[in-house]
This record gives sequence, structure tokens and C-alpha cells, in this order.
Amino acid sequence: MKTPLLSGLVLFTFLASCACLADGPAPASVRLADVRLRDCCVYADARTQTYHLVSSTGRRGPGGRPAVVHYTSKDLVNWTGPRVVFEIPEGFWAQKGIWAPELHEYRGKYYLFLTFDTDTPLCEQWRDWLPRVKRGSQVLVADSPEGPFRAFGETPDRSTLPPDMMTLDGTLWVEDGAPHMVFCHEWVQIKDGTVEYVRLSDDLSTTVGEPRRLFNGSDAAWSKKSAEYGCHVTDGPWLHRTASGKLLMLWSTGGAEGYTTGYAVSDSGKLAGPWRQEPRPIFADDGGHAMMFRRFGDGKLMLILHTPNKTRYERAVIFEIEEEGDSLRVGKRIGA
Repeated sequence: MKTPLLSGLVLFTFLASCACLADGPAPASVRLADVRLRDCCVYADARTQTYHLVSSTGRRGPGGRPAVVHYTSKDLVNWTGPRVVFEIPEGFWAQKGIWAPELHEYRGKYYLFLTFDTDTPLCEQWRDWLPRVKRGSQVLVADSPEGPFRAFGETPDRSTLPPDMMTLDGTLWVEDGAPHMVFCHEWVQIKDGTVEYVRLSDDLSTTVGEPRRLFNGSDAAWSKKSAEYGCHVTDGPWLHRTASGKLLMLWSTGGAEGYTTGYAVSDSGKLAGPWRQEPRPIFADDGGHAMMFRRFGDGKLMLILHTPNKTRYERAVIFEIEEEGDSLRVGKRIGA
């Protein structure tokens, strides 16, 4: 969720981009409680024993355009950054903003899955409704988790996902050796938001086949319909295979106490589902867009999300996660 719903919503060339990345302010040592962060992601690099956090919240690059920044840590408490790893190039198809970057390693390359926003209207508009605009999830690639990241192709002019769909919050899931993007179809376009998936090519540069719906936001008992728009939001899918072999999916929406995170379970153990919503959320205190990773040393499952979901006050918080059979429970907060 990019702005709180209840408050109303909210290459150069490749070489030039590289030069820009080196011109920013020197990275500093920070703590997460002191930095505005939302919709962020941690990639735990086992090879270097380094945690990499990426975010785009209110960030601008040296060229003054929306950017993704990167922090590193060895202990999940002290972080060094920010450093710009991607800035929207001049002439790029989307110039308004970047949402929810995710960092993934796949077959020796590093990928940013992120959402680009525009003011460009789509053909179909509804009276007395929010503007439907080009907004889409796209995959960028780099040789290092520290970037610089670049789009596929010399002059990309559209999102990786179908450009007639308002999509966001794409994430990577590999099943039976095949990469897929799991993403949200924006409620602004369809009212009852969905989580969907589509196969990706082996280099993650394009889609293969058509997207398929997994579930709607209204499927969860803890998802609260917006009083203003009568909609159900879907945000931030993240998949996790439990030690017992169950496939779970974290996702976020509006709940009784604000932004809320719960999870669904695939009854088949496969991405195609069917998906069954757990009856109670795991975090209901106005926080969400969660993802998980493993802590170095003890392999403990960790979760990061942002809370509160209030513009200018968002902070990233990290919790230990207790995996109890096929269930997840939020445990101790780290670095509080």
C-alpha cells in the first residue's frame, strides 16, 4: 500500500546512470527507527553474510528523479546507507514514482522487482472514481546486489506485466525450476483487488502466457471493505515454504485497526492453489507489506514490515517469526 487508503491514497544511458550513482551523499550509519521506510525488502546474502535492504520511500536520485536506495547491515540493527542503486532515467515510460522494490538473486544475477507509477490515463475511466492510470510491476537486472540496476532492452517503454493492467508489488517465486511473478491487480481498476501470478522467461525479462487469479482481497475475513470506495485492497504478496512443506503467502490489506497483514495457505502446496485464507491476521496493528528472510548464524526466520501506515511516520520494524507446524506467529521485535 503506497499511501494510506483511509487518508485518500496516495537511461540516461547505462553509463550515465552509473556516474549518477557515485555522486550522492556519503552513506552514514543509521538505525531503522530513525529512517522513514515503507514497503521495504531485505535480501540476506549468505555468501558475504550481509543484509541488503532496499526502499524507495520519498527518494530522489542525483538527477532529481524517483530512485531506489540501498542499505547494508551485518547485525540487523546498525545499517549503512542510503546509496542510490537505481534512478528513473530521462525518457523512461514512467516518471511519477517507484513503489515497493524487492531484491532477489536468481541464477547468478540480481533483480529488482518494483512498481512504476504514472499520470498517463488508461482508456476506461469510471465516473466519480479515482483515475485509472498506467501503473505496473517491472523487473530490473544488475550484476551486484548493490547495483546499478537497469531495465531490459535499450528503450523499455512498458512494464514487464501487461500494460493494460494496473499492477503492483510483484515478487519472485520459483516452482519446479520455473520462475513466476506473483503480484497484485490494483483495486482502483477492479474494485475487489486480487493476487495473481504469471510465468516469467528464464532471464526474467518478460512474461510467458497470461496471468491467473489466485484470490480476491474480499476472501479474507479480516479484510475490511473501504468505507470511502467500497473496495478491498491487496498488497505485498510474499511466499514461504514451511519446514513441514506447506506453501504460505503473506499479504496485506485494510483491517479493523488499520493496515493489516495475514496469510493464505495453498491446499495443493503449489502456486496455483487453491488458496485458503487463515481466519486471523498475524499483524493487525496498522502495519504491513511484510516479507521474510533467514537470520545468519541460527537460521531464524525473520519478518520485516512497516508501521504505522501513516505518511511521513512509517518505520521498518523487524520481528522474529515462530513457525509452529503449518502456522506463523510474530515473535520478538529486533533492535527496538
